[in-house]
Amino acid sequence: MKSIVKAAAALIMVALAATLGALDWPSQTAQTVANFGGNNKGTPQLGDSFTAKGPITAVREGELIIAVPENNAASRLPSTLGAWIALDHGDGMAGIYARVDEFDLDMVPKKIDMGTVIANCGSTGWSEKEGFYLSFYDRKERRWVNPSLVIPPREDTRAPFIQSVKLIGANTSVDLASSRVIKQGRYTLNVSAYDTRLVPQESLLAPFKIICSVNGTETGALTFDTFSARDGVLMVYRGALTHAKQVYAPFPAVEAGEVHFTRGQVNLAVMVQDISGNPVNAVYKLSVE
Repeated sequence: MKSIVKAAAALIMVALAATLGALDWPSQTAQTVANFGGNNKGTPQLGDSFTAKGPITAVREGELIIAVPENNAASRLPSTLGAWIALDHGDGMAGIYARVDEFDLDMVPKKIDMGTVIANCGSTGWSEKEGFYLSFYDRKERRWVNPSLVIPPREDTRAPFIQSVKLIGANTSVDLASSRVIKQGRYTLNVSAYDTRLVPQESLLAPFKIICSVNGTETGALTFDTFSARDGVLMVYRGALTHAKQVYAPFPAVEAGEVHFTRGQVNLAVMVQDISGNPVNAVYKLSVE
């Protein structure tokens, strides 16, 4: 299964690269404060949030789909996106540049070249600091795409880290940092893991992949490459498409898989990998009663 997950992620990256060609980040000085796949109080982060100042540029050429000022007359409801601009970057891929500074609709060009300034960093929408939010939506496949699959990730050699691993069973919760003795039965595996980049002052971020195995047999494979929208329901790939609410319910952890233990000694392994391929592994020797 591990090879299947790797192959699927690789195929997505190859397909996106072939479709969109070379892309570039909309800001070379931005600091990432939240990224795709992060647990945002029980819901998945569908794009990357940055703190930055100055202009935001188009990641590649595109055509304007829509530009929405923060004080949009068409809707008086507050938006988490604030002021935002959506561009069609080709083959159905929409780039959404949000939480930008207010802009004049008449000044937004209809056709845009890569590197063209399309907006300035702002603090509209649900912004705590000046910056912007970037997400990609594949309108053909009806899925949100990790920006780091569309745009080459920055150089990073620092591995992620595993903060906690918990087994949640019927009326019980076992933190493997303090106990390695459990009752036999079925458990969900809740993992808190974070990525750290080499860039100074960057926040704790979501990893790219979490794989769990028992005695060498894979029991869970959670990959943050795309999130699918099916009939208004957001689905996460965890070996199979799984309801996002289930995976992200144990905030700030994620439900990485399900395991069934019978009596005896078992080895539970958790592998976490970032988008650059840097891994970290943890192995827990458990006594099952």
